[in-house]
Amino acid sequence: MTVRELWLSRHGESVANAAATRADLEGLDRIEIDIRDADVPLSATGRDQAAALGTWMTANRGAVDVFWVSPYRRARETLGVALGEGGPAARIAVDERLRDRELGILDLLTIRGVERFHPEEADRRRHLGKFYHRPPGGESWADVALRLRSFLSDALEGPGTSAMVVAHDAVVMLFLYLLLPLEEAELLDFAASHTVLNASVTHLVRGPAGWELRAFSSVDHLESQGAPVTVHPGSRDVEPE
Repeated sequence: MTVRELWLSRHGESVANAAATRADLEGLDRIEIDIRDADVPLSATGRDQAAALGTWMTANRGAVDVFWVSPYRRARETLGVALGEGGPAARIAVDERLRDRELGILDLLTIRGVERFHPEEADRRRHLGKFYHRPPGGESWADVALRLRSFLSDALEGPGTSAMVVAHDAVVMLFLYLLLPLEEAELLDFAASHTVLNASVTHLVRGPAGWELRAFSSVDHLESQGAPVTVHPGSRDVEPE
């Protein structure tokens, strides 16, 4: 079967999201968290958001044939809380190709910290642009897109006609790049003016002319349940001048 309807959700707020925002507000060079990225859990707010996402899943459970999830803890926790302990069994597949973008030597640095400790990388980032800049030991957006192409070649051919992915903000953005599809400049313009919010839902449908974006980063389910709507940029690399 061919998947014709796809929902994309970013994980709920993580403790690293909150720590990164505090570091930016306090003008720090480093994000004060000592947890491997793959093991970062949800914050209390993130668990509330995941529970609110569960109301969306309850309303749409019959429409989703399979759930795909990043192996990172914050994504798996989001899906687990949303589906609930006593809910109907769901078909869930964990896939490492859905993991967050790896930042290499820039990991846990704020924008200020990158400028201080790795000014040469800040210069390279400004020259190459966000899409192609690969920090030493890390990935560019183009690298993430490559592994997502591999994922899509498998996931879009079954096991059902609809699927939901719970992953990370860069993953959601790059799905749009691949499926709509977008050029590099179109993607960066879109990303500059749109944020993939925590526990939001983005909806794509495949029609005769290709994939169409029906909704982007919807948080109606959060607002209806009184869960906080948080804005945390997910990419910690250097922003353009």
